[in-house]
Formats: sequence, structure tokens, C-alpha cells
Amino acid sequence: MKIICEQHKLINSINIALRAVSSKTTMPILECLIIQAESDTIKLIANDLEIGIETILEGNIVEPGTIALNAKIFSDIVRKLPDSDVTIETDDNYKTTITSEKAEFTIYGFSGDEFPYLPKFEKTDPVVLSQFSLKEVIRQTVFSISDSDSSKIMSGELFEIKENNLKVVALDGHRISVRNIELEDNYDHIKVIVPGKTLIEISKILSGEIADEVNMYFTDKHILFEFDQTIVLSRLIEGEYFNISQMFSGDYETKVSINKSEMLRCIDRSTLLVKETDKKPIVFNITDEKIEFKMNTSIGSMSDEINISKSGKDMLIGFNPRFLLDALRVIDDETIDIYFINPKAPCFIKDEEETYMYLILPVNINAEVY
Repeated sequence: MKIICEQHKLINSINIALRAVSSKTTMPILECLIIQAESDTIKLIANDLEIGIETILEGNIVEPGTIALNAKIFSDIVRKLPDSDVTIETDDNYKTTITSEKAEFTIYGFSGDEFPYLPKFEKTDPVVLSQFSLKEVIRQTVFSISDSDSSKIMSGELFEIKENNLKVVALDGHRISVRNIELEDNYDHIKVIVPGKTLIEISKILSGEIADEVNMYFTDKHILFEFDQTIVLSRLIEGEYFNISQMFSGDYETKVSINKSEMLRCIDRSTLLVKETDKKPIVFNITDEKIEFKMNTSIGSMSDEINISKSGKDMLIGFNPRFLLDALRVIDDETIDIYFINPKAPCFIKDEEETYMYLILPVNINAEVY
């Protein structure tokens, strides 16, 4: 095999494919990137058996062929090369020479015969949305997936499509994030659980442009994302997702409208008094015209207040400040509505159209202290 390509284009393709290279494996072949040059197309391929990526590299094929190279060594070499044309040439013994201007490296690769290539996928009836929408949906929900190994289901996100609506749900047992977006076309009912790891990696390589599209394809076991000459194939998580329909109750005792930025800054200030190992709540004392925020820790205490518009009862309730910050940081609205049921029940933040909904469980507090 012999190919010639520009260094910056090669780096871009490597950066995309690297996201599917296994970092912890007993199979050395999974630590490799495949360079496949055939049929006038150069592909970089990686697969860790959970997520696989194929991306097309622009370049010239002098001699077709395939080589498997250790991904870390190969990527480190390419990054240090001059910003010029890079020639990659292999011989029958898989010795690979990488040259650019006067720099030359020789490394040994593998045949790639044992590499688990991405399965053939019949691409019909794609669900189409903009890269901007998918990137935003992931950003606004993925922080709520569980980082614990106790529940495989909670390590993924529900993707449910009904007609022209895509609903994405993430939860970790303490909070729920929901996003609804309108699609341009109607589709058959689809309900799958996509691994959070897959979504995090995809969000890093999406352009985020409204004009750029993503095609999503589904089977019983896989989801495939196709965009910008790149294919990302992921296994789905098997099982039944949690029914959250009853959790966002229409009943509430207190509704508060508040400036999101002011609330975000206030809660962020309160965390200055919280050690990493502490789990101290921030307490809301909700009255007719304001919320008073209070935090007591071993370091000290703080209080602050924000004017609000309120309907319903006064309330004293506490929350994990990190859960509130995570939700507030991804909401674009300047004024938000927060609904409270009682001091022992979750609050939920949502807009009127329910394009976003965030449910957060409270923490127990000693009312007499506050």
C-alpha cells in the first residue's frame, strides 16, 4: 500500500477514528487504526466492539492495500510531522514507512485480518436531523446519565421517535433530563437505548452546523450515525427503559419564575464553600417576592436572594447544588419556570412547550436549622 495525503487532513481523520480505539483491552488489534486504501477511497477504521468508526480520508492512492497500525504511536508520529504532504508506504512484511519532507519514521504494523470490521448495514429509511440539533440534544441531556456500573440501562439515553418528534431522556436515579425536538418528516415508532459513551464521542466530532445533516439508521441491536463522510456504528443497550410519564406531574403547590443567569451565578457562588467530599445542600426559602438561598458547611456559610414571580405556597426545600448547575447551564432561556410539589418531592424545570424538562430530587434538610 502507498498513499499520499496532507498532514492536517490526516490528523483530522485520525482524531475522528481515535474515539473508537480501545484503551483497555487484551486484544492488541483493538488498539490499532486500520488504513484501508481501495476503490479510489482511503478509510480510517477503528472499533472497540462497542462503538466503531469509519471515516474517509482525502488523498491519493498510489498502490491500494490495508494496514493496521498501533493508533497511539501512529497518531503521535503524524502530529509531529511538518504541515506538508505525508506518504505512508507498506511492504509485504507490514513494515510501514511514514515520510514528510525530510522526516521519516518506520514502524511495524499488522495485516488487519483479525480486525473486527464494522458489520454490513442496510441503510434504508434514515431519520434525518441537523448536526446542530443532535449536538444540542446530547449536550442538554447527557450529564444526567449514570456513571455507576449498577445499572446498564441508566448508562444510556432513551431515543424515542413518534411521527415527527424525537424525545431524548437521560436519568441517574437523582434527576431526569428530557429534550423534545421536532423533525421535518414523520417516521415509524422507534424506541432504543443508546450508550452514553457513544453520544459523548459523537458530540465531539459533529460540526454543530444547522445546514449539516445527520442520518440515523436503526436495527434491533445497532444504531448508525452517518455524517460528513463518517460512519459511527454503536451497539444498543438491551432492556426496557424506565417509564417516566408519571414523574412530571401536572400538579404542583408552588410555581416560580426566575432569571436563570442570576440563579446560576448564585448557586455557583455557594459551591465555593463546599469541599469535593462534602454533599451539602443549597436551601431555597421561597416566599412571595424572593427566594433566599442558604448554604452551611464546615468552611462557613452564605446567603443570597433573588427576586421572583411566584404563585402558590411558601416553601423551604434543599437540593444538591451540582444537579441544579448542570441543568441551568444547558438551558438557553433567560427566564425559567420551576415547579415545586412539596419539600419531599422533586422539582421540575420546563418551558411551556416542554421542549426541555429537568426533574431534580430534593435532599433532606433540618428545617429548624434554616
